[in-house]
Amino acid sequence: MQVYCSQQHANNSSHRFCTHCGEALLLTVGQVIDNRYEIGRILGQGGFGRSYLAVDRQKARQTCVLKEFAPQVVKTEDLQKAKELFEREASVLKKIQHPQIPRFHASIQAKIGTRDFFFLVQDYIQGNNYYQLLEQRRSQGKSFSEEEVINLLHHILPVLNYIHTLNVIHRDISPDNLILRQGDNLPVLIDFGGVKQLPAYQGFWHTQLGGNGTLLGKKGYAPEEQLIQGKVYKNSDLYSLAVTALVLVTGKEPQKLYDSYNGNWYWGKEIQVGSKLEAVLKKMLAYKPSDRYQTAEQVIKDLPPPVSVSSANTLLTVNTMQPSSHNSNSYITKLKTMVAAPGIKYARSLGSGVHHRTSVVVQKIPMPVWLRPFVVSFIITTGVTLTVAGVWALSNFMLRSISSINLPKVEVPKIPSINNPLGVPSGKRSIQEVFSRLQQLEISSVFFTKTVNEIFYTQKPELQGRKLTEKPEDQVLREQWNGIADELLKKIEQANLSETARRKIGSYSQADSQRWDQLAKAGRLGKYRSFQDLRSDTYQKFEPLFPGQERGKLNQQTFLQIWYAIASDQVGNR
Repeated sequence: MQVYCSQQHANNSSHRFCTHCGEALLLTVGQVIDNRYEIGRILGQGGFGRSYLAVDRQKARQTCVLKEFAPQVVKTEDLQKAKELFEREASVLKKIQHPQIPRFHASIQAKIGTRDFFFLVQDYIQGNNYYQLLEQRRSQGKSFSEEEVINLLHHILPVLNYIHTLNVIHRDISPDNLILRQGDNLPVLIDFGGVKQLPAYQGFWHTQLGGNGTLLGKKGYAPEEQLIQGKVYKNSDLYSLAVTALVLVTGKEPQKLYDSYNGNWYWGKEIQVGSKLEAVLKKMLAYKPSDRYQTAEQVIKDLPPPVSVSSANTLLTVNTMQPSSHNSNSYITKLKTMVAAPGIKYARSLGSGVHHRTSVVVQKIPMPVWLRPFVVSFIITTGVTLTVAGVWALSNFMLRSISSINLPKVEVPKIPSINNPLGVPSGKRSIQEVFSRLQQLEISSVFFTKTVNEIFYTQKPELQGRKLTEKPEDQVLREQWNGIADELLKKIEQANLSETARRKIGSYSQADSQRWDQLAKAGRLGKYRSFQDLRSDTYQKFEPLFPGQERGKLNQQTFLQIWYAIASDQVGNR
């Protein structure tokens, strides 16, 4: 099997470094670092290395995140600057002890081949980041409520106050750097690593490692003093947090909320929030740092009080953590802290408030509202042995919410038999079984729901724009939606996709086909001498599964994702 570096140079999978340019290649699954950390899979890659999910052999195979330092820079001064930031990050992370920040375990140096590598080891956080949650809301035509955003601010401002008292400025507050942790539904602040470099076409990062300063931050989220002058203050973080709040409550990117010509935010137009919250956000977003709040504590005092939200769409709960107060000079640190968001994998334990906790988790899966009670029931049933009282309480809740629906029989998924290695059921699966199988295959629920909706509304164009509800009159339609979901999943299972291809479904793009085209032209795509050969071969496998889909007209967000996954396997996941 061949593997490729970032420059698309082909190498044997046994190589640790590119034979053309010397770049470090991926660590392999099962490889052990420092005689302790066993590599599971890659989580992400940036300009200064990769992050891996690993298990700690010395701690009962506890999962952790292993951050590799392998900067893709050439100049000596750039490499030195990157290394300084890495070492600075390790020293700062050691002193950060906060329940809403991934815990630092160790920094290690290991020799792989003939080169020395540096790694950071940190906690593995289960949950989705707020950008993923917002995307799920957007797919339903929704955004975060004002109450949810207020609660988020009350949750995360004490965390900012804590790091600021340690003279640490985050410099990259944004929705994708806040994780809603599954265990307690509290936001976790991640990404203490602004040295990550991305190509310009991927957006937003401006990094200058050479020279007198290091300019880091996301365009739209970072204030001007940070992006242009490379200067940051504690309230630079408060500015970025305010932009994050606006994005969550409006569902729109920062560029659509700001009038760059006049230098004004679209208050009252794109941005519609209560007067008290608006006043707080305006002060956090003041152009001059001197006009903003100076501490996170000041913001908390002026915020509207947290609200206990009990609706089905609630993602946040009220937190009463109080911040400490200190004043000292600011110390800047950045180095990428990778945190995985694998989705729902563990059931909640039963007890008081069990339905609320489980409902909160299920909100992370974008699906029609009527599906949620069934998935709640499934998660609880598969996670623990239900007591009679628990069954009775859960049934009462469902009957009150959906009085006209006959509850489906809930069964724990069967263990795949030897003659059926994929465990594909022969009959029609319940909606619980469909989403359970989806999780087992690690296929994006966002992609899957969009695809089922596309099929459903194509078959029933008269229902376009109308959402299914839990009302009795929609019961037949819900059953039809469920049947489409089961059939789609069967087709995907029949495609026999690799684990790597399945995991990437939902994130394939035109860049993948462009890369394959370039590899084919360079003679590095195995048996395929042109992209057209790959295209034809892929359609031969795709069309028998989805005969109604026309060539060249596949939806980028739905069926084209499956096509890409098949093509990816055809070329060996290159």
